[in-house]
Amino acid sequence: MNEQTLSLRLERVAANIPQGARLADIGSDHGYLPIALYLRGVIEAGVAGEVALAPFHSAQGKVRKNGLQAHITVRHASGLAAIEAHDRITAISLCGMGGETIRDILEAGRERLRGDELLVLQPNVREWVARGWLAANGYQILHEEILEENQFTYEIIVAQRGEAVSYSPEQLYFGPLLMAQRSPLFLAKWRLNLQRKERVVARFERAREVPAAKREEVGEQLRMIRQLLA
Repeated sequence: MNEQTLSLRLERVAANIPQGARLADIGSDHGYLPIALYLRGVIEAGVAGEVALAPFHSAQGKVRKNGLQAHITVRHASGLAAIEAHDRITAISLCGMGGETIRDILEAGRERLRGDELLVLQPNVREWVARGWLAANGYQILHEEILEENQFTYEIIVAQRGEAVSYSPEQLYFGPLLMAQRSPLFLAKWRLNLQRKERVVARFERAREVPAAKREEVGEQLRMIRQLLA
């Protein structure tokens, strides 16, 4: 993967960035996404935010190599602290991290959100945690998709503040739109997760000390998965 050829996962994220957007890519790693989108004429400008020094310097180097210093700003910052008011950001991408990390970044950076930005999220695990934050903060899920790359399954969630929407626990867990579509890949993911949860419950039965809250959480997840696949 490079700034010319993105991974399938990032290509699908890129496909959800609107034409003419001003993009903040948080946790930008090497800056591949904003660079590729600017070179393709999709975004007007970009910010690549990265908290780790090595990928921050890598992104700086790639922006310089492509002569995009006037169009893409690379900032060493934690989460949404990479965004400044004069950036006039209209879309924010958070990719390749856990749902809890995405939630924490959005929560910690609430004051940096104007409220009309499009959020394009690609959590690697615990997607329902990210959806829970969206639901609790007035965001409507506009689009979801699921894809497989290198034997891993990824979900993409696109959301924006809009009319109030109430999601059920099942919709937050599986994704309201993915749950409605029930694609073969979606069903295959949850059949595999059913087997994993059943193994976890079996281990709980053998374990002496498992917190009651954890037992309850996994038990409820298992119930929802079985109901989904029934």
